[in-house]
Amino acid sequence: MLKKAYIPYQGYYSSPFARWQGSFANQNSIILGAETSKNWLNHKKIDPNIFEYFILGITVGQPALFYGSPWAAAMTGAENIPGVLLSQACSTSTTCLFQAATGIETEAYENAYVLMTDRCSNGPHTIWPNPKGPGGQVISENWVMDHFGRDPWAGKAMINTAENVAKEAGIKREECELLTLRRNEQYQDALANDREFQKKYMFGVQIPISKKKSVTIKKDEGVMETTPEGLQKLKPVMPEGVHTFGSQTHPADGNCALIVATKEKAEELSADKKISIRIISYGYSRAKKGFMAKAVVPAAQMALKKAGLDINDIKVIKTHNPFAVNDIYMAKKLNIDPNKFNNYGSSLIFGHPQAPTAGRLIIEGIEETVMLGGGYMLFTGCAAGDTGAAIILKIDN
Repeated sequence: MLKKAYIPYQGYYSSPFARWQGSFANQNSIILGAETSKNWLNHKKIDPNIFEYFILGITVGQPALFYGSPWAAAMTGAENIPGVLLSQACSTSTTCLFQAATGIETEAYENAYVLMTDRCSNGPHTIWPNPKGPGGQVISENWVMDHFGRDPWAGKAMINTAENVAKEAGIKREECELLTLRRNEQYQDALANDREFQKKYMFGVQIPISKKKSVTIKKDEGVMETTPEGLQKLKPVMPEGVHTFGSQTHPADGNCALIVATKEKAEELSADKKISIRIISYGYSRAKKGFMAKAVVPAAQMALKKAGLDINDIKVIKTHNPFAVNDIYMAKKLNIDPNKFNNYGSSLIFGHPQAPTAGRLIIEGIEETVMLGGGYMLFTGCAAGDTGAAIILKIDN
């Protein structure tokens, strides 16, 4: 159990998420994340020079990635601090927060800035020399689509892992579509009253359109309308599979950031000093080969065990659910109602920019828990390579 690491209340933001090839498609995500962070810190009247360490989470290569965290820190306004780059596909945010908390726990620093940013749009196409190939032909890789399409260890696409779990667990297409409709309803709740819930944490992103003009993107782009009739018309992605393009997520672009600090530093930066947010525990897992959707369960169970908690002690649950089967499988294994978690949104609906996905979900979970008067919040999600990561926070109002 962790005891010393805290997140200031509203010491975090998430950008809107934009479906790939949308408004963020042509922006270097490191620059965009750093500039958005700089604008947000200025808006919050927080001096970036207070931070002692910078953690950058990113999974899709961008120009000058080699300089990663120190470069992002400097662009954010923290020119004199070092940092580290972390990458764990969809679990990047969870692991970044755990690493930041570990630094607080071991007194390596008193506060850290944790930025997760990614751009699935226009991903790099990389090549490597292959002098022994026919005619010296290069080895090439499409950074985004090739990774979605084939796990080099399991040898299959990510959709295969979801279908493997559905088949083994006896999960039907109808269950996936009913859950997708429920997740869409939950996302609509976040849009109610002029996006009242989202405005608690969402910060607009400025996109230059000329040397003198920019446009601010304030809300998610590209979220598709979901109806029973629309889902029923779609063909399965795989023959005899349970998932259509309606019951799985879509690639997206975006960024988010959280501050992790000691209790005293977190109180100084909190928007409400009566609200305490402590990082309690972290869990990780690896499911059997080609069964990625299963990894959410053992990761959650490890985090619960380390915290000395039972699933029934958790007030708010958020998950990264790239496929509807993820949540259905988890609900069956943990004996919980799938309709009662992932309130106000999930990656199944608003998209999946890789590194910042879990970060946004954790932020939403914090805000929901505060609304409910405090308690324990659990986030868990799967990631490439049949892995998973989970984190538990304790929120006191």
